[in-house]
Amino acid sequence: MIRMCLWLLVGVWLWWGWLAPAWAVQLDAATRTVPLNDKGDMVTLSLQEVQRGKRLFNAKCATCHAGGITKTNPAVGLDPESLALATPPRNNIEALVDYMKNPTSYDGLTSIAEIHPSIASADIYPKMRDLTEDDLYAIAGHILIQPKIRGVQWGGGKVHY
Repeated sequence: MIRMCLWLLVGVWLWWGWLAPAWAVQLDAATRTVPLNDKGDMVTLSLQEVQRGKRLFNAKCATCHAGGITKTNPAVGLDPESLALATPPRNNIEALVDYMKNPTSYDGLTSIAEIHPSIASADIYPKMRDLTEDDLYAIAGHILIQPKIRGVQWGGGKVHY
């Protein structure tokens, strides 16, 4: 009898879990607001842009940048400090979109399009071929909101895990 009741409870719990709506965390407007350009303009990403940015980042970028680190150069991550100290600074959406189109070294002097996936090197990196301007915008937005969500763990590497 007890077994029967336990199985019934498990069955109801599973049934409810499948039919009940998913309860996802909703990001407020302050969290979704990021710098648009170097002039100080701000933009609030829609929830759809945030979701698309996360999905695209995980599909296209996370192989080398999981958790905001850079596997090929752990000293340079996607954390706000590293992005701000790059030349030119890459701590806004327009700068990150520009970087994804034509990547340069951290000092901004040398093109690294042949060794870093980009729109300019889509013939070498096929995963970049189908990205639109809106996709790049969403990926950049994802990179910029992650420090607000994950804190110092974003781009912090092994130090924070």
